[in-house]
Amino acid sequence: MSWIYLFAAGLFEIGWPVGLKMAQSPGQRLPGITLAVVFIMVSGTLLWLAQRQIPMGTAYAVWTGIGAAGTFALGIIVYGDPASLLRFLGVALIVGGVAVLKLAS
Repeated sequence: MSWIYLFAAGLFEIGWPVGLKMAQSPGQRLPGITLAVVFIMVSGTLLWLAQRQIPMGTAYAVWTGIGAAGTFALGIIVYGDPASLLRFLGVALIVGGVAVLKLAS
């Protein structure tokens, strides 16, 4: 169950940078900040639950890895962020590192 909490925490981790991005648009400051705060609270709570069974360093690395890779992908798909080969390589290295940590647990 802890790995499910951790995976969900990583997905919610994607939501707060989206909220902060929304907050940069005129008229969206309060909804964006509210979204960011709600997502980070849910994400943090799920991370806390996951850390009851998963080592802290592993949990944190997996959490941020899911968040980073997901935010990267969403940035490209929704916000038109650059999609260069080196940026994809960087995310692949993050995902690979997370996979190694999972296998080592």
